Amino acid sequence: MGDMVRVGEIVPNFEMETFDPKKGEFGTISLDSQRKAKKWTVLVFYPADYTFVCPTELADVAEKYKDLAGAGAEVISVSTDTKFVHLAWQREEKLLKGLSYPMGADPTGKVSKLFGVYDETTGLDLRGTFIINPDGKLVASEINFYNVGRNAAELVRKVTASVHCAAHPDEACPANWSKGGKTLKPGAGLVGRVADAMGR
Repeated sequence: MGDMVRVGEIVPNFEMETFDPKKGEFGTISLDSQRKAKKWTVLVFYPADYTFVCPTELADVAEKYKDLAGAGAEVISVSTDTKFVHLAWQREEKLLKGLSYPMGADPTGKVSKLFGVYDETTGLDLRGTFIINPDGKLVASEINFYNVGRNAAELVRKVTASVHCAAHPDEACPANWSKGGKTLKPGAGLVGRVADAMGR
């Protein structure tokens, strides 16, 4: 676990084979290619294809994909299944019909170990979500155990807030911030006066 990347650190390049449901084709994706395209990268790790909570999560992300792509992000779902299993599962599971982001295959667990979501006892991934900025820095991390699904609306909020803060480095986004909401400008005048700044 010593090589695990942490929030605030630059993520080393990784590459994965993918199944692209939109094109119905296999391919590869790398962090370097995402950086060259100046894209935000959102990794959504999940335990396994043909399971129960997983398709509900991937469908939830699919419903918010337009918002994420509009913010300049590419989503890659990742499990330790192969690209062939991804293809078969996406073709068979009705909840996955609307997927239009690549499904990454990490059968050796190499990428999963990098983000600390690989479970050595099962060979499966925990439910990890990671946001990487266009410079390759990890800016957000969330890991859930197997039995609790995530919320794609919160993922959109975190990506949107991260994009806003990257464009406005003198600002910070408070709790529950959403696009167009009030931000904070940290400084001596704000110390002990946050309620006033928020208009409360």
